[in-house]
Amino acid sequence: MELNQLPLVLLLISNIHSGHTEDFPKPTVTVEPQSSVFTGDSVTLRCELDQTGVSWEFLWIKDSKTELTEAASKTIDSVKVSDGGEYKCRARREGHYTNYSEPVTVTIYERPKAKVTIKPDQHVLRGETVTLRCDTYSEGVPGWQYSWYKEGSVSVFSELQEHIFSPVAESDAGKYFCYGAERGGSRRSQNSDAVTLTVSELRAVLSVSPQKWLTEGDPVTLICEVNSSSTDWTLTWYTVTISSDYSIHHYKLLSDSRNYTVSSAALNHTGVYVCRAERIKPAYYTTISNTQPLWVTGCSPPVSLVINPSRTQHFTSVSLSLSCEDQSNSGKWRVRRYTESWGLQDCSSSVWGSQSGSTCTISSTITSDTGVYWCQSESGEKYHPVNITVHFFVILESPVHPVTEGDSLTLRCLYKHSTTQNLRANFYKDGSLIQNQTTEMIISTVSKSHEGFYYCKHPERGESPKSWISVKGVSNKCCCISSHSESQISVLRTLSSVLAVCPYLLVTVVLIFKCCRMRGFTPDSR
Repeated sequence: MELNQLPLVLLLISNIHSGHTEDFPKPTVTVEPQSSVFTGDSVTLRCELDQTGVSWEFLWIKDSKTELTEAASKTIDSVKVSDGGEYKCRARREGHYTNYSEPVTVTIYERPKAKVTIKPDQHVLRGETVTLRCDTYSEGVPGWQYSWYKEGSVSVFSELQEHIFSPVAESDAGKYFCYGAERGGSRRSQNSDAVTLTVSELRAVLSVSPQKWLTEGDPVTLICEVNSSSTDWTLTWYTVTISSDYSIHHYKLLSDSRNYTVSSAALNHTGVYVCRAERIKPAYYTTISNTQPLWVTGCSPPVSLVINPSRTQHFTSVSLSLSCEDQSNSGKWRVRRYTESWGLQDCSSSVWGSQSGSTCTISSTITSDTGVYWCQSESGEKYHPVNITVHFFVILESPVHPVTEGDSLTLRCLYKHSTTQNLRANFYKDGSLIQNQTTEMIISTVSKSHEGFYYCKHPERGESPKSWISVKGVSNKCCCISSHSESQISVLRTLSSVLAVCPYLLVTVVLIFKCCRMRGFTPDSR
């Protein structure tokens, strides 16, 4: 054999040994959905050979490692990062092999997790502007589109990367999460962790010290507080009034100080008060506070609220009569009330009662009739407020009017569904047991120390509401003051100042004063 024929012989031997046939096509590897996916996704690789009607075996090799005989289509469910690499294949038939396909690289990325940020904070105030932002970071993804969910809802409420609440409301509070999806592709991020948005309503809370039931001349302070650590608040005070048609409530500005203090309560301080707080930076107004009534009782009011039955606590589903009675029987007085359920109301303009002259009648009492009732003139003067409580089964029988020091006081515990009504019960004052298992409690000589909240309790029937028992002195200071006219008081104060400076005028002043009295002249005469 000639030497120049040796390479040809060797090539033929090599082809026979490897099974290679020049006529066999070269397969192609395709990847679905694409060459880079996230962990947890499914990947399908196909070894495609352009020959039909021929039975082939397929061999796969990854990263130049051992060949594995598998089907033409190879699916990897829930891929891991380790499943990534370079894949190629070839086909075999009757010991003959095709060439290897061109390698295809499959890249597996860790599935990214979306992240939610909230600006300015997760805890905001009603009315502020809040921005929710969803971010997803991953290689190989050119763009994302986002989906927002609120916990408790199955529907998407926004598909923007940033969702803005302006202004934010209390109903917007809750837990939010998002995820990102590849724009124009099939890849999807993990859901973000849920982030809680808290929307607070700063409220002004109104309280009174020492108490809301006052006698003329008593000091009282209304205190307005805001549930916030910030101190940059300006407080505004209002009193609640009713318009002439008895339907519209108005608020009248009183003061802008932190506390509203009255050093000496007068009858015209009776009313219902509210407050509100304002902050300049950032601008914020609280809602109107809770209502706080003040009730001022005079020593000798020109009109009395007469209640029948004459007690402050009453059963439900009974008739109740309230009358404004004055010495002149003028009939100019009307019954008004303030309840937690309905606010300020006039008897003649509502369904709760019927007005006839100066008498208001409630035909059938209900628990929402609980409140303060008083007499009011056409000019707005308010007199003789009385706290009336309507209860289901057990009530305390207590006097309507303040008890005078030295008088006796009798309290009874009444039960609605009983012929005798009087219960053998325990009696309490300011939460402390003072008498047990008796049908009535008698204090033979009342003193100022007996003033307080009283109630009774039966072990089976239940307990009554609390009633405030007010005690007035025999010679109450406000009664003494009210016995003088304002001009008399003014003259006496002026004389006191002069006499303090010029004691030697004392005798002259006394003589002049006696002379005036002998002629029937008084300081307020005209």
